[in-house]
Amino acid sequence: MSEIATPRRRRRRSDADRSASAILLAAKEILAAQPNASVEDIAAAAGVSRQTVYAHFKTREALIGAVIDAITGEAVAEMDAARLDEGPAADALLRLLDASWRTLQRYPLLLNIATTTADAEADHTRHQPVADHLDRLLTRGRQSGEFTDDVPTSWLATAVVTLGHAAGDAVNAGRMALPDATEALARSVLRVCGVDPATITGLVPGA
Repeated sequence: MSEIATPRRRRRRSDADRSASAILLAAKEILAAQPNASVEDIAAAAGVSRQTVYAHFKTREALIGAVIDAITGEAVAEMDAARLDEGPAADALLRLLDASWRTLQRYPLLLNIATTTADAEADHTRHQPVADHLDRLLTRGRQSGEFTDDVPTSWLATAVVTLGHAAGDAVNAGRMALPDATEALARSVLRVCGVDPATITGLVPGA
């Protein structure tokens, strides 16, 4: 009997994994356009029942948390692919900003609601890989003399993240067009990090 039961359990587990993946994919797509979408909306988009969604994700907040985990994973993968340990630190910092912006552009509304609903400890854990990338890059730039060393690295990291949020808010609120915000963010971040103005002019169009 055990020889028969084992393949059945594997099939059930595989079916459950596919179901959870379909729900997560549907949630990313629906919530990206409609942040207040209900569990019923997500279930319909995934082709499953409301009960099936709750079987995988106990609450709507848990589902949103799983979606944000997936999005953060995408951002980290883009940063990994950006070769942040190679070349001048200023160039690498612009590649990091570009990777972050690509994620923001895919899920602007969803990331906004995530910041208001996230548990502080869970949010910190979730974003630690991103913070590690930024900290390592800023440290490299300080050691090479490209970035200022008269303030702590942690302060530079806070400034970079804050400027990124400000640029995203400006775009979402319609105060700035995306190209303008992208350029302003790049220029501002490099200036905050103490990059030579002549270098900024060469790296950022319009600077």
